[in-house]
Amino acid sequence: MQLKDLINNIQVIQKEGSLDKNVSGLQIDSRKVTKDNLFIATKGTIVDGHIFIEAAISNGASVIVCEDIPKETNPNTTYIQVEDSNRSIGFLADTFFDHPSSKLKLIGITGTNGKTTTATLLYDLFTKLGYKVGLLSTVCNYIHARQVETTHTTPDAITINKLLHEMVLTGCEYAFMEVSSHAIDQQRVCGLLFTGALFSNISRDHLDYHKTFANYLKVKQSFFDSLPSSSFALTNIDDKNGDVIVQHTKAKLYTYSLRKLTDFKVKIIESHLDGMLLQLNSKEIAVQFSGEFNAYNILAAYGTAIILGQNENEVLVALSALKPASGRFETLHSTDNKTVIVDYAHTPDALINVLKTIQDILVNRGNIITVIGAGGNRDKGKRPLMAQEAAKKSNKLIITADNPRFEDPQVIAEEMLAGLSAEDKQKTLCIINRREAIRTAIFLAQPNDVVLIAGKGHETYQEINGIKHHFDDREEVNAIFNSK
Repeated sequence: MQLKDLINNIQVIQKEGSLDKNVSGLQIDSRKVTKDNLFIATKGTIVDGHIFIEAAISNGASVIVCEDIPKETNPNTTYIQVEDSNRSIGFLADTFFDHPSSKLKLIGITGTNGKTTTATLLYDLFTKLGYKVGLLSTVCNYIHARQVETTHTTPDAITINKLLHEMVLTGCEYAFMEVSSHAIDQQRVCGLLFTGALFSNISRDHLDYHKTFANYLKVKQSFFDSLPSSSFALTNIDDKNGDVIVQHTKAKLYTYSLRKLTDFKVKIIESHLDGMLLQLNSKEIAVQFSGEFNAYNILAAYGTAIILGQNENEVLVALSALKPASGRFETLHSTDNKTVIVDYAHTPDALINVLKTIQDILVNRGNIITVIGAGGNRDKGKRPLMAQEAAKKSNKLIITADNPRFEDPQVIAEEMLAGLSAEDKQKTLCIINRREAIRTAIFLAQPNDVVLIAGKGHETYQEINGIKHHFDDREEVNAIFNSK
C-alpha cells in the first residue's frame, strides 16, 4: 500500500522523508520486520520501542512511525512523528487491511467474568443459525471454522485487523470479540467500528496493572464512551456498576437482568450440575449450562441475537443445543459417582459464583472439595480473598500451585493461607504439586461429592520460571478416573 494513503487517518505532527513509498506490512516487533515494512515504535509499560528503531531499519523497515524522531536519521528512511504511537497502530492497521471492521458486524464483550463464555456462545449460536462467523477469545480465535491459536485475550491491533480481514475474505458476516481492560487501556481496539458492545459485570481483577478498582472501572467505561450512536450497548444492570459503565455512551442502550424489569430477563426454573431450565423473557428453554452466572451469559447472548434481528424461536432452539466453552464449568463424572468440575475461575467473584452454583445444586447432599491456587506476578491482593471465599463454601480446601511464573509457589500459597481463620485452616491442606493436589482431592471425595478444580480451566500448560510445561487439569482428572 502507498504510504501517502496509509497515513491519511492518523494525526501526523511531522514528516521526514518521501511519502512516495510502497509499504509491504506493519510491525511493532523489530525482530519480525522484513523488507519495506512500516515499523511503529511504541512506548510500552516495560520497554520503549524507540530503542529498536535502528534494528528495524537494519531488518528492512523503510518507514518509521514514532513519537520522537531520532537525532540521527537514515536518508533512505521515512519518519512519521505522531503524538501517540499506540493509538496510531489501530488506525494504520484498519487502513492497511481495508477497514475490515466496517465490513462485518463486530460485537465486543467486556467485563471481569463471562467474556469467554458469552463470546463463544455467540459464535456457536450464529454458526448454528447458518452464518459464517469469526471469534476472538481467550481460548481460541476462529475464522469461520478455521482455528487460529491465541496468546492474549485481545491481540494487538495489527493482529486484530489482520484476523478481521481474513474473516471478511472468508465471507464472515459477524465477529464476536472479547475486549480486555488491558486492550482498552493500551488502545488495541482503536480504529475498530463496533456494531455493538456487551457489559457482563465488574469485580476486583488486574489491579497489578490498573492499581485501583476506580481506574479499572474507568478503563471499562471508556470503551462504551467511544461507541458511536449507530452502535448498541447491552448492559447487565444487576451489577451495581451496570448503569455507570454506560452512563456516557452515545450508543442505543439495552439492559438485561435476572432481578429487574429490563429489555431482556431470565428466570431459573430448575438447576442441575449438567444444565438448567430457564425462562427467557416469556419462553422456556432447557440449556446445557449450570449456574446463575451462566444464566446471565445465555441471556446476554440471547439479547444480542434479538437486537441483531434474529428470529426468537430459531435463537431459542439453537441455544438449547449449545455446550459450555472448554474449561468453563466443565463437568467430569467417575464410574463411582464422583463429580469433578474444572473451571477457569481465578478471581474472588468468579469463585463465589461457581461455588454458590455447586452449593445450590447439591443442597447438602454431598461435600465440596476445592482445589485452588493463584497466578504468580499478578494481583497479590486477591490471593487471601480467593482462599477466604473458597474456604467459606467448601467442606475441604486444597491450596496448590497455579501458574507461578517467576514467583515461588510456596510463597504464593502462604499468602493465600494468610487470609484464612484458624477454623478454616483446620479443613485446609497445602499441596504445591498440582497433580498431587488433584489426585488427593479425588481420593478424599466420596460418592455424590463434587471436586472443584479452579483457576486454569481450558489451559493446557503450567508456567514455571518462564517455561510452559504441558499440564491439563481435565487430562489429570480423566487419568485418575481411568486408573481405578
